[in-house]
Amino acid sequence: MSTFRGLEMSRQALSTQQSALYTTGHNISNANTPGYTRQRVNMQAMNGYPTPGMNSPHLPGQMGTGVEVGSVQRIRNQFLDTQFRSENASVGYWSERTAALSRMENLLNEPSDSGIEAAMSDFWSALQEAGANPTNNGARAVVLKRGESLADTFNHLSSSMNTIRKDLQTETENTIDKANAMIEQLDSLNSQIKKLEIHGYNANDLYDKRDNILDELSEIVNIEVEYDGSHIPSGKQGDGVATVNIIIADREPVNIVNGVTGETQKIESPEYTDPDEFNGMKLFENIKVRNVDITSSKGTLQSYVHASGYVVREGENVEVKGDYPEMLEKLDKLAFAIAKSFNELHKDGDTAVPFFEDLGEDSAGAAGKITVAIKDYQDIIVSSGGNKGKGDVALNLANVFTSPNDGLGDVSVNGYLESIIGDVGVDTSHAMTMLDSTATLQHQVNNQRQSISAVSLDEEMTNMIKFQHAYNAAARGMTAMDELIDTVINRMGLVGR
Repeated sequence: MSTFRGLEMSRQALSTQQSALYTTGHNISNANTPGYTRQRVNMQAMNGYPTPGMNSPHLPGQMGTGVEVGSVQRIRNQFLDTQFRSENASVGYWSERTAALSRMENLLNEPSDSGIEAAMSDFWSALQEAGANPTNNGARAVVLKRGESLADTFNHLSSSMNTIRKDLQTETENTIDKANAMIEQLDSLNSQIKKLEIHGYNANDLYDKRDNILDELSEIVNIEVEYDGSHIPSGKQGDGVATVNIIIADREPVNIVNGVTGETQKIESPEYTDPDEFNGMKLFENIKVRNVDITSSKGTLQSYVHASGYVVREGENVEVKGDYPEMLEKLDKLAFAIAKSFNELHKDGDTAVPFFEDLGEDSAGAAGKITVAIKDYQDIIVSSGGNKGKGDVALNLANVFTSPNDGLGDVSVNGYLESIIGDVGVDTSHAMTMLDSTATLQHQVNNQRQSISAVSLDEEMTNMIKFQHAYNAAARGMTAMDELIDTVINRMGLVGR
């Protein structure tokens, strides 16, 4: 080796330890940055001297030539990333499902003094009072007011639930726009990463940005990620470009980002049913990517569809599903049964006076349309047979709430309402339980991931001291080499002068 090789070796050591200090400082600076992955400088010995060859000098063995930076490695476990994204999709689904069902539960407001159960109970009490005091005009006036209150409660519930349904559909469209923006960002990051990796660099901070977007996207739809590093020069390392597919139940995954070809495919806008087909309700028909319906992919997108309502078509058979459409159907059935039963019983002999407006022969939309037909409380029939003190009609109307009803499958009005409220409670409780379960699994996986990837300030401070001492030692080695060379240049050859 040349005389000055010692200086170069010390310079190389200074540079390498300095790089390690810079990386340590970068880790410390981003200790609280969400999604940041700690980095590590991998040092390696440089090629020894001499190199093998026919003209190699005859030495006892190779001599070391110093140290260099082999790579700046990002400490990440892709297997844990895959697990986290799978659990994240489930958490996204159950989180939004719980929120939607909780809104429904709050809207029903049971048990309370202002919900539909209270309105029915007040109406029943008013009818009982009118039956006990059939000649009391005040009692009949209360019946009219309680009936109007019950109809208004049905109208309010129907209107509010349809409003929430529309809000969920709007949220679905916004979520699709958000997902499509992420697809564009992933494509852009793939392009930037590829340009760096072609020249042998690791795009560590760009990898972090990409992983953060993939984590967010996995909450919307269930995804799988594949990496390709065929463009990376031989001997170099890197994550490569990411190809992203949407996982669909019982179907092949659908590609949305192809990291190799640079091709992307966005999620299409939802297709809805004709409102005239389902009593004015606009329901999800499908959400497609590459002409494939992705609504069965777990995530927030699926939860919005399941809550706001969708149709399932099998040949000529069409079925409406979803939390809010099913609840509206039950409320319509209940309101229709009440109106029909009251109108059949509210009569004196052959003289029938509709208590509620005629809702036709179909219960669809009944909860939103039910209104009291009687405008004057004196038109309310309380007794039959011309006997004003009998009160039998009012008592028969009161029995509508407690007697088996053909329109409700021989279940009483009160019993049917209790089953509705009970079903909502059970569904909400189940959703909350599933959210807790999936969130616990997600938290456990994320803790494992953070234990590998997160920055430990104690560890980084230890590394900083270690690299600092190595840097100081290298600097001291350079000083020693400088003194040796000074002796050769300035002091040798002075004997005898």
